[in-house]
Amino acid sequence: MDEKDLQQLKKEAAERAKQLAKERLAAKQAAEQTEPPLEGEEDLALAKKKAAAAAKAAALAKKKAAESGELSEEELAKKKAAAAAKAKAAALAKQKAAESGELSEEELAKKKAAAAAKAKAAALAKQKAAESGELSEEELAKKKAAAAAKAKAAALAKQKAAESGEISEEELAKKKAAAAAKAKAAAAAKAKSADVAEEKEETSSPNQPYLDKYVKVIEEHLGKDVLENAYINRLSKDVPTLVVKKDTYFKVAEFLKYNEQLSFDYLSELHGTDFQTHMEVYVHLYSYKNRQSVALKVKIDRDQPVIDSLVPLWPGANWPECEAYDLLGIRFEGHPQLIRIFLGENWVGYPLRKDYEPYDMEG
Repeated sequence: MDEKDLQQLKKEAAERAKQLAKERLAAKQAAEQTEPPLEGEEDLALAKKKAAAAAKAAALAKKKAAESGELSEEELAKKKAAAAAKAKAAALAKQKAAESGELSEEELAKKKAAAAAKAKAAALAKQKAAESGELSEEELAKKKAAAAAKAKAAALAKQKAAESGEISEEELAKKKAAAAAKAKAAAAAKAKSADVAEEKEETSSPNQPYLDKYVKVIEEHLGKDVLENAYINRLSKDVPTLVVKKDTYFKVAEFLKYNEQLSFDYLSELHGTDFQTHMEVYVHLYSYKNRQSVALKVKIDRDQPVIDSLVPLWPGANWPECEAYDLLGIRFEGHPQLIRIFLGENWVGYPLRKDYEPYDMEG
């Protein structure tokens, strides 16, 4: 509703109120002329009747105004005052925002709506670019700016390095890569020389002459096919080690004891080992005459671990062979009394085997 319509309604409401007042006054005068004045209770009753009639007329006028969609003067005045106060507050807030450099609520809402629309458009463009595999204008501009800045910085650094006689980052990286490659080559050469030195050291063990002697004497008397291998055992004090075949084990051991050049008259140790694929028996011998040592090793079948006993040559092999039988199940043929010395004959299994599982006697 504009200002003109508001004024018209106000005018019409005023005319109706004026007409209603005239009608009330005329009714009052007519009543005073036709009725004699009363006193006491009659006057009071008449006054009440007049007041009720006036209230009824006012209510009727108010109802008529409500039905016609018009406002009373009082309500119209209230609405007008509220609208004026709201307009004044808005103007004051706008003036205050202008003075402080801030935005009014309306302008702020507009800016927020514009920013949201811009962000939505940017997101849509970014999504579209991602789907098509291309870059948005903003990202492309950023990448170009970053590349330009990087190129400018590199050119400046290169120029500065040239003026000061220093090396650029690119040249420095090349030099570092070359130095790293050189160091790597040097390390490889060093490792290779270490391997050669180790190999040379192995061949130049102080016990190598003894090993060569044992192999030569054995091959001269028993032939070259009795030994599988011969080497210096670095893990066992450089002891010369002879690996023999199963069927030549006892023959070589006998030769080591009784040959005049060798004379290994003492057995210091005998033990077995489970390698899962096979088993090995390892014997240490010593010659008091020559003050020299040798190790004798033989590989045997794991499923049928049977080998000759050395007790007939060295009685000291008695208990070590019983121990190997007790813990690994290796049987030594020719042993005078092969028994289980730790666990007893009723024990199930051999504890030093890799696949051993304890057996519960009560289960």
